[in-house]
Amino acid sequence: MPRPFRFAVQGGPFDDPDALRPYARRVEELGYVGLFSSDHLGAVDPFLPLMVAAEATSTLRLGPLVINNEFHNPALLARTAATFDALSGGRLVLGLGTGYMRAEHDAASIELRPPGERVTRFAESVAAIRELLDTGTSAFDGRHISLEIDELGVRPAHETVPILVGGHGRRVVGVAAASADIFQFTGLHHDPITGAPSGGGFAVGHVARRLAWLREAAGERFDDIELSVLAQVTHIGDDAVAVAADFAANLGVDTALVDATPFALIGSHDQVVAKLGELRDRLGISHIVVRDAEGFAPIVAALAGT
Repeated sequence: MPRPFRFAVQGGPFDDPDALRPYARRVEELGYVGLFSSDHLGAVDPFLPLMVAAEATSTLRLGPLVINNEFHNPALLARTAATFDALSGGRLVLGLGTGYMRAEHDAASIELRPPGERVTRFAESVAAIRELLDTGTSAFDGRHISLEIDELGVRPAHETVPILVGGHGRRVVGVAAASADIFQFTGLHHDPITGAPSGGGFAVGHVARRLAWLREAAGERFDDIELSVLAQVTHIGDDAVAVAADFAANLGVDTALVDATPFALIGSHDQVVAKLGELRDRLGISHIVVRDAEGFAPIVAALAGT
């Protein structure tokens, strides 16, 4: 049986609590299951505004999409995650990623290490955070991280916290296979030196290849991992053809790729509903994150929970 569709939103008025409270309530009312922030210098803290959203809602899952591993000590991040989960009544989803933006690293005087080293550090951090959130203790000892924590000092509201891992490289997929509850395919690739984005991972064939990597690496765990995408653009309406053409031109790809990719959900109501069904049948993707809560609401009304 396929997993039921679940929809979430990334973004919102996180710098304005008076606007955030009704916005979060509206997201919940529309049938979305989650509201995600991001982790970028120049924006608000990835956790603090979500406590405002948590107090304004009752069921909405909340979390960063995704934490830049290079910005955070894993023990302190696990403490923050466990505290947030406890205070929100068990509603945290902890999104984790390797980080990629050179300008942000330079601004904070944090070294942007080569991709291979970042992934090694990321794998160790995720394993240590998983251990701390699951047990409250850690004796983790890796090449870059050594932790000896007898007691984290705070426990999540439930047994643990769901972890979402986002990325595209084979080693990152392996990290998700070992530790994640949700794996999020990413369509944008980032230059390893500058962090500049490109649409190198948008093709369905690329997603299918990463799915095969995940299935192989996860083994018996595979069926426990929910598959997710962050849609870079969504548009439901009569002018969808023009929107798709503009998006394809901006990415430097053809419109056939945009029509097929899970990272662009553009078309009539029926076309997008059908596309999501086909993507779930072919790739198992059932967790969809969008940025336009109101514009995508008719699709959520048609598919959420089905």
